[in-house]
Amino acid sequence: MNEIIQNKLDNLPHLPGVYLFKNEKGKVIYVGKAKSLKNRVKSYFQSKVESPKTAALVSKIEDFELIVTDNEIEALVLENNLIKEYKPRYNVNLKDDKSFPYIRVTNEPFPRIFSTREVVKDGSKYFGPYTNVREMKSSLRMINQIFKIRSCNYDINEETIRKKKFKVCLDYHIKKCDGPCEGLVSQKSYNDMVNQVIKVLRGKTDDLIDELKIQMGLFSERLDFEKAAELRDKIEQLQIYSSKQKVVTNDFNDKDIISAAFEGKDVAATILNIRNGKLVGKKQLNLSCELNEELNQIYYAIIKFYYNDLVEVPQEIVIETEPLDSESLIEWLNKRAVKKCRFVIPQRQSEAMSLLSMCKQNAILQLKEIQLQRMKREGSVPYVLSALQRDLHLKNLPRKIECFDISNLQGTDSVASMVVFEDAKPKKSLYRKFIIKTVDGPNDFASMHEVITRRYLKLTEEKQKMPDLIMVDGGKGQLSTAIKALNELGLKNYEIIGLAKRLEEVYLPEHPEPQSIPKTSSSLKLLQHIRDEAHRFAITFHRLRRNKRTFTTELTQIKGIGPKLAQKLLSAFNSIEEIKTADEERLASIIGQSKAQLVKDFFSEEIKNN
Repeated sequence: MNEIIQNKLDNLPHLPGVYLFKNEKGKVIYVGKAKSLKNRVKSYFQSKVESPKTAALVSKIEDFELIVTDNEIEALVLENNLIKEYKPRYNVNLKDDKSFPYIRVTNEPFPRIFSTREVVKDGSKYFGPYTNVREMKSSLRMINQIFKIRSCNYDINEETIRKKKFKVCLDYHIKKCDGPCEGLVSQKSYNDMVNQVIKVLRGKTDDLIDELKIQMGLFSERLDFEKAAELRDKIEQLQIYSSKQKVVTNDFNDKDIISAAFEGKDVAATILNIRNGKLVGKKQLNLSCELNEELNQIYYAIIKFYYNDLVEVPQEIVIETEPLDSESLIEWLNKRAVKKCRFVIPQRQSEAMSLLSMCKQNAILQLKEIQLQRMKREGSVPYVLSALQRDLHLKNLPRKIECFDISNLQGTDSVASMVVFEDAKPKKSLYRKFIIKTVDGPNDFASMHEVITRRYLKLTEEKQKMPDLIMVDGGKGQLSTAIKALNELGLKNYEIIGLAKRLEEVYLPEHPEPQSIPKTSSSLKLLQHIRDEAHRFAITFHRLRRNKRTFTTELTQIKGIGPKLAQKLLSAFNSIEEIKTADEERLASIIGQSKAQLVKDFFSEEIKNN
């Protein structure tokens, strides 16, 4: 902890507000809100931090900034706005760069209804956001077919009507508009129709149909059959529209079902809007998060991003787990809700649980689509991986493969290598070397047990994802040893194989006989390539260590040359022969004149004796 942070921690206020953590470059990497800034911010800098994500965040904090607010709700709103502005790395963020479209009902004497991505706070009403543009266009098309909403942009008011400033257009003559521009329909009648549209947009179509039936009956009693027939046609069209909306529950409370699916840094959220028991809309959000993000934090972010000032808050929000700071969220939502809102977390088989399951399946499909689109952007997956998945009967595509090999010479300088292939290509930045520490003598099985344990213990502690396939260079013995090490770590659901050198046989767990893969198969050739690369990497490392030991030992036999000077010579020359033939001037430039003389005298004597 640096001095700047320590000074600020000593002066934190017991007030609600927002804190912004910054890295060494002054960039905001996390935004959070707190009921008490003193308690919340200090909690990050405790000696024991359980979350790997929090530990990674704290290690990068070089400074922080505070913004005090009047209450926690103001802090929540400000936090949401700052996350959208800065898109900090360690917050859950919306992926979509573009704003979602809304349907706008303008605040005018004779309102217009159209789609927009720009929100103007002038009293207009907004419905959405529509994450599916096709769904929005379909809703507008239905509105224009059933209701006579004007399509012009005229500024129509009592004065322009009195002055006869505008003339009716074609829409009036084809009965798509009642001519408000010439005062052919009253402002009250026109706005009654707009209110009917609003009911449809809010998912209250069945309530509107019941109202229109009552009105139709009244017109019939007055013998105004033309008006009654017009309402009859409107009711029929609305009934067709309503019949397309799926009845999903007998509970008529307005509710939103929210579910999220996530893997790695991708989060897909689906929101199902249910009104009067019918599914009236589906919204989808794509978000990004850090690895190992907690589920309650993800739902906290989804709810904040979705329920902005323009989104209708239902009576119930059905989710699979209680979000972070749920009390603050509910208080914030209830400030805008018509009826008091609450979180519902289904505990057993029920209608709500079935709806949540349906929503979850939609989120999973959405996540798979995100992953598929990324694969298309990054290039198609090589066919050889599909072949490998087929030949080895793997559950998942082996996009990441880690392969291990042991190398020693009569039990000395034992080392191991791990090479990594991603999408069938070597990922050399992820290669790892291991010096065997616990095994004496030539024991490849014990060496493999040590290396597998060290590698995947570290992976488990860091809560990193396991590779799609683990591969060991060897047959049944090496494979059994590796499996034993993995099981001792408590790992499950891993995929592992062994590739024996002699006959290029592939061994699978719980299969005593080698797998039959054609010698010409592209999948076997890939496995051979990976195994050979692991062998090459291990041999190279082994030779380097052996040469270094031999080189250093021979040099330290020279009286006056210790390990440090030997290391200097080792760095400057590739072999003892190069040192023997080097002139005294070059040796002096590395280890000094007197020491260079000792080296030259030693090797001159050795040559003379030989």
